[in-house]
Amino acid sequence: MYTSDRSGDQETIFLKNYRRPAFLIEHTDLWVELGEQGSEVRGTLDIYRNPHPDAPHEADLVLDIDQLEVLDCVLDGRPLDKDRWQLTATRLRVEQVPDRFQLVTRVRIHPESNTSLMGLYKSRTMFCTQCEAEGFRKITPYLDRPDVLSRFTTTLVADKAKYPVLLSNGNLVEQVDLDQGRHRAAWEDPFPKPSYLFAMVAGSLSQVSDRFVTCTGREIDLRIYVEPKDLDKCAHALTSLKRAMRWDEETYGREYDLDIFMIVAVDDFNMGAMENKGLNIFNTSAVLTNPAITTDQRFQWVEAVVAHEYFHNWSGNRVTCRDWFQLSLKEGFTVFRDSEFSADMNSRTVKRIETVRNLRAYQFAEDAGPLAHPVQPPAYQEINNFYTQTVYEKGAEVVRMQATLLGPELFRQGTDRYFERFDGQAVTIEDFVGCMQEVSGRDFDQFMNWYRQAGTPLVEVDDRYDADRQSYELVFRQSCPATPGQPHKEPFMIPIRLGLVGHQGDLEFSHEAGQGTELLFELTQTEQRLQLSGVTEKPVPSLLRDFSAPVRLNYAYRSDQLIQLMRADTNGFNRWNASQDYALSELRNLEQAGTAGKLDKAFIEAVALLLTDDQLDPAMVALMILLPSMETLVEGRQGIDLEAIWQARESAREQLAKALGEQFKATYMKLASSEAYAPTAAQIARRSLKNICIAYWLKSDDPAAIDACHQQFMQADNMTDVAAALGAMVNATQASATTLADQCLEHFYQRWQAENLVVTQWLAMQASRQAPGNLARVQALLSHPAYDAKNPNKVRSLIGGFCTLNPDNFHHKNGSGYEFLAQQVVKTDSVNPQVAARLVTPLTKWKNYAEARSSLMRNQLAYIASQSGLSRDLREVVDKSL
Repeated sequence: MYTSDRSGDQETIFLKNYRRPAFLIEHTDLWVELGEQGSEVRGTLDIYRNPHPDAPHEADLVLDIDQLEVLDCVLDGRPLDKDRWQLTATRLRVEQVPDRFQLVTRVRIHPESNTSLMGLYKSRTMFCTQCEAEGFRKITPYLDRPDVLSRFTTTLVADKAKYPVLLSNGNLVEQVDLDQGRHRAAWEDPFPKPSYLFAMVAGSLSQVSDRFVTCTGREIDLRIYVEPKDLDKCAHALTSLKRAMRWDEETYGREYDLDIFMIVAVDDFNMGAMENKGLNIFNTSAVLTNPAITTDQRFQWVEAVVAHEYFHNWSGNRVTCRDWFQLSLKEGFTVFRDSEFSADMNSRTVKRIETVRNLRAYQFAEDAGPLAHPVQPPAYQEINNFYTQTVYEKGAEVVRMQATLLGPELFRQGTDRYFERFDGQAVTIEDFVGCMQEVSGRDFDQFMNWYRQAGTPLVEVDDRYDADRQSYELVFRQSCPATPGQPHKEPFMIPIRLGLVGHQGDLEFSHEAGQGTELLFELTQTEQRLQLSGVTEKPVPSLLRDFSAPVRLNYAYRSDQLIQLMRADTNGFNRWNASQDYALSELRNLEQAGTAGKLDKAFIEAVALLLTDDQLDPAMVALMILLPSMETLVEGRQGIDLEAIWQARESAREQLAKALGEQFKATYMKLASSEAYAPTAAQIARRSLKNICIAYWLKSDDPAAIDACHQQFMQADNMTDVAAALGAMVNATQASATTLADQCLEHFYQRWQAENLVVTQWLAMQASRQAPGNLARVQALLSHPAYDAKNPNKVRSLIGGFCTLNPDNFHHKNGSGYEFLAQQVVKTDSVNPQVAARLVTPLTKWKNYAEARSSLMRNQLAYIASQSGLSRDLREVVDKSL
């Protein structure tokens, strides 16, 4: 697929070296005999030479393999002598093959000991697969690349008593009982697909079924397969699936193509879910819900993930990516699609705020760090490391900008052209953008900088108002910092949606294209000026409305201007953004002032007004009074003094709590409800504000708040309220609350220890506990029966939770948190390299911190780098970070 350069023992793969495959596979037939001590796979491949004139002509066939014991090879019915095929650790080479032939290989694999959770592996009592990006080569020798599409037939053979359910992609064409208690099932997928979309499952599973009637009247069989104990946790996922199917028909004109759509819930899974054609495999955390064990946020996340994987049927499966450098072609586009779906199902403004909070906290940090890369990266060493915030979330923002620039009608025309022109093909990001360019007649050459340049652009804005002429001028300047391998950046095409806010709301103004209260301005040069006329009062600019581009914005707002935006801006996102900018300013002041710092009285009054504003959506109020996270506070900064930042945030929370304790209490009481739980947008909004209020109220030192928290914990009929109350108590500073929290944590575990998804919450709560010395508690939990070092969910909850949600303990000045993480990363790497490579992320940010911490963090990265036998996944991340 590529020519390669080597750096040490790490192979670097370059986009510029892409070559078409020399061979293609017309049909793939797999026969899989599943066993407890090893399984055998017979792969029958109908192969032909690629007729494309640009395809290389190679005499030998080279197939990808990974940890396969190859037993034999048969070419056109004749067993090949050993001198006709050669094996390395990663390749099977068959010499001197004809232009068209059939190759049969038989291999032995060991899914029962495959802890990487890639290829075919066992999750508890179930066989399942994960093949994206390069897992299929762990199952059978293959051209394991996304631009080789083949029709698949899969036959599974297994013990019927242990594995009564046998599933694969497509339609079931045969089911037969065999001797010795075994049985087989054959599945045929009529649509050509790349190997990364292959899936199979064998287990003792129950199913929940439903039907969906498409816009053309076809009836689709919907099934969710789970362990019998989880049958009562599937209803929300099924409802979400049907909503997603209808939405995709109405919004994009995309109808489902098979007669059956299946989801299987798996406990051990590296990701959230996988869009395998017709047989989606989900992490149980992304599909199972029940009010008693699932929070509101998790209900909404399940809805989004189910939709995301379903939407991939067209944006990823029917039209797939040519190579892994095009990963955002499917992921960025589909994240955009699922975020629009979630916005339509719930609150559009709240969804946008949540998306941008995540982007600023995590993707912006990625863009500013040692692992920064473009949305379309030019090179990689291990593709698993490129399933990143940049590829997914920033990629979605780049698609959103295209939708913004074109408008809804032209954007829909562009997506229609893309789906229709490239159906059944493996294509590139350029193909997608080319469709947008064709339908709009616009030149998108400069826009491609968003795909090819890393880093977060900075937009600086100055303004001048002339009262006599009623004219207003804005001056925009853009720049982008250097990132690894890209010291200089060309200007981006940046869409900036803006309005002007007066004392009573939006102001009308005139501009080159006409007049109104809002304008989409395109910043394409290093510096540009925008002249507006007919502005009747000195305005406050409402810039980057709805976050119309993923940039940092620098405009010197005064506190009174921010209050004016919070009160009068008609754009909900920018009202929230003003509240966050105001809070950031106040936290910076507290950070500078130290322990004697006080919040501005106007800021406290602004929060008080929000609590009494009955016109605002409670979800908006909750988001506006929530202080910026630690991730947001440290993002983009160098020489971080973590104690000062942490203490400033804690001081601000305490000052707000004590100044407005009675109002937080009153709001909490007003929102308390005996209404039966439902994960509706209205109920979720009320609970979100109620639970933020009780957390503030608890910080006011009012003893009644502790009682209210305990009562909510004991009496609530839903996990949202239970977890919120417990979380507040766990991090309360009062001695009585700490004792009560210990008791409630034990009660919580005893009640829910049989529910894995609740146990992961319990682990995360303890990992995030801010009490001094909490590292010892986390270390003790590593030996707790509830913890499983082979389960990614539990590793992320306990170790990842401690390192990302507990900055006070993780960043202890003695470096014990860093040493703990380094040791766990090395241990995890021997079990699951993908999880280890993600777990190490906090240490990769060592350059951002003041010298004392920076050197301690770097030392632990060096310790990891010194270990022998590191996986490619972890080695690439550590080497780039050092």
